[in-house]
Amino acid sequence: MNMASTQDKANPPPQYPFSDLDATEGSAKKVLRVLIACEFSGIVRDAFLEKGHDAWSCDLLPAEHNSNRHIQGDVREILNDGWDFLIVAHPPCTRLCNSGVRWLHKAPPGKTIEQMWNDLHEGAALFSDLWNAPIPHICVENPVMHSHAKKLIRNYVEFSQSVQPWQFGHPETKRTCFWLKNLPLLLPTKIVEGRTPRVHRMPPGPSRWRERSRFFPGIARAVADQWTDAANCADRQMRLI
Repeated sequence: MNMASTQDKANPPPQYPFSDLDATEGSAKKVLRVLIACEFSGIVRDAFLEKGHDAWSCDLLPAEHNSNRHIQGDVREILNDGWDFLIVAHPPCTRLCNSGVRWLHKAPPGKTIEQMWNDLHEGAALFSDLWNAPIPHICVENPVMHSHAKKLIRNYVEFSQSVQPWQFGHPETKRTCFWLKNLPLLLPTKIVEGRTPRVHRMPPGPSRWRERSRFFPGIARAVADQWTDAANCADRQMRLI
C-alpha cells in the first residue's frame, strides 16, 4: 500500500499578519520563557539564549555540556509552569514514524510484537501530551507518521511543514516535519549546494542515535530568530484586541 499520498501532505497553520506589527514599536520585546523538550545537546536552547530569552532544555538524559539551563527528568511534569513557548526538539519517534511501521508486524531480533505496540502507545501518549500542552506557541518535530500513530494522538492534525538542512546552510538532507500551533511557517535562510544524506548513512554504533537526534544549528537559529519575533508580535496583537 502506498501511504505517501496522504502522509506527505502538509497542513499549514493559519497565517497571522505578524509583519503588520512591529514588536518593538512603543514597547520592548518581551523576554519569552522557552522550554526545549527532549533535548540534551542544548543546540536549540542556546539559540534562544543568544536572543536574550529565558530558555531551558529538558530531557531524561543529563545535559551534554553540564549546562545549568537543563532540567533532567520527564518534561510532562513541568508543562504547566507558565511557559510562553514549547519546542519539542527530538521526541522518541522510532515507533511513530512511517519508516518503522514494519516492526509493528514483525518485531526486530530480541523484541516482541507486544513490546513494539507498547512502545507505540508510549510514544503517542508523549506526543499527545506535548501537542496539547497549555502553552501558547508550540512546535513539535517528528518524521512523517504512520496511520496507527495518528489514531492514537489526541487532536491530531497533519504536520504543518517539512524542511531540509540545505535550506539553512547545511549541505545535506534529513527531512524534518514540524507540527505548529500559533506559529508561522519557518522560512529558509541560506540555501546551499549539497544533498548528502550524512545522517542516514551513519554506521551502526553506540552513539548513532545520539548523532541522529541532534538539531541542525542553522535550523535552530532560524527558529529562534523567526518564531520569537512572531510570538512577540502575536502577543502584542492580542493585547490590542
